[in-house]
Amino acid sequence: MRSSTLRLSASLLALTTVMAASVAASGTATARPGGPAADRDRPGTVWSAGWAAPVQRPSSGFEKNWAESGFAERTAQTLRQVVRVTGGGSAARIRLSNRYGTTPLRIAGATIARTAHGAAVHGASLRPLTFGHRRSVEIGAGGETVSDAAPLRVAARQPVTVTLYFDRPTGPATFHAQAYARSFRADGDHRADRAGAAFTETTHSWYYLSDVEVTGGPRHPGTVVAFGDSITDGFGSTYDADHRWPDLLAGRLAAAGTPRPVLNSGIGGNLLLHDSAWYGDRAGARFRRDVLDKPGVRSVILLQGLNDIGFSEVDLPTYKPNPQVSADEVIAGYRELIGLAHTRGIKVIGGTILPFKGAEYHTPRSEAKRTAINEWIRTSGAFDAVVDFAEVMAAPSDPLRLNPAYDSGDFKHPNDAGYRRMAEAVDLATL
Repeated sequence: MRSSTLRLSASLLALTTVMAASVAASGTATARPGGPAADRDRPGTVWSAGWAAPVQRPSSGFEKNWAESGFAERTAQTLRQVVRVTGGGSAARIRLSNRYGTTPLRIAGATIARTAHGAAVHGASLRPLTFGHRRSVEIGAGGETVSDAAPLRVAARQPVTVTLYFDRPTGPATFHAQAYARSFRADGDHRADRAGAAFTETTHSWYYLSDVEVTGGPRHPGTVVAFGDSITDGFGSTYDADHRWPDLLAGRLAAAGTPRPVLNSGIGGNLLLHDSAWYGDRAGARFRRDVLDKPGVRSVILLQGLNDIGFSEVDLPTYKPNPQVSADEVIAGYRELIGLAHTRGIKVIGGTILPFKGAEYHTPRSEAKRTAINEWIRTSGAFDAVVDFAEVMAAPSDPLRLNPAYDSGDFKHPNDAGYRRMAEAVDLATL
């Protein structure tokens, strides 16, 4: 064990020495606000999508999180986040977002590694991340940045751990509220820790991290993006198990001998037609960054609209005002997204809205809207293909109700078995 630790320490020291030789006196790179930083690669490098999560404004969310307080309020802190990439390669880089920050964000240091378990990593895989060959980076309010490539061999559907070190207060954090996976926090600088013992605090959100991209992997026919709300995000699935339907779809593609990246661009509570402080920007406003700008996208599966027709039936403190939304308005929202995708040559597969009888916002009026919208999805020809989630997820005795075998308990969100059934319903040939 001691010799292994010494070898790891020597390896990290050598990597740090190489980085230090090229840093400026401040050792800090600055990312432009308001848009992506320039990619920093050798000419001809081709990057593929590995993992992504849509970012949201800081809020208290559905459960306790660290978004509104941010990090390093009283002392330096380290944040460790585990994500599962669906595309593999021999090198990786990350994208960090300060889109909803009101002040510059300083990242004092970062690492990436293959995950061992919990907050622990495989020490031999631990790599420092640099930004323009500097160990730290400052991201302007509203901006984002991309790291340099780090040599890291990672297989498709393998978890990786990204660690960020903050040496000064960050202010409220741009984040993704519902990760259905643990993130870990520790006081002090633990970015190079192999063990996870120092990381005693946990939350179920992701912070600042919007993408992991890979290069040097096998060629594939293009990235699939699942775009939608909490049903795509994975509400009701088992934590830390990667049982969301996009995860399971990626597994199906691999088992069929046609592996390709599948990105999850779902946000819990998200709407087609209205922005929300809690539930993210409306679909049309975020579609470009969460679908069109991802590397190599060839198809998108659209499953959205339930919240638009449902939120108008209930008084939600997290969503004001609650305007009535018609079926025609939802359909117009679909047409907007289809048009945006088609201008980039991206196929759009329309998913029918699942049954939700028994849920708090199921009324005769909202059911009539769902029926009209689903009929349009199936028959209009506006989509390149259709996946009839509503049909395969309905209770055998009542097509207006979610099959109890697939119900997480709230009459609208599937459980793990339901998400598996959704993934099975997708015709792989349409992708």
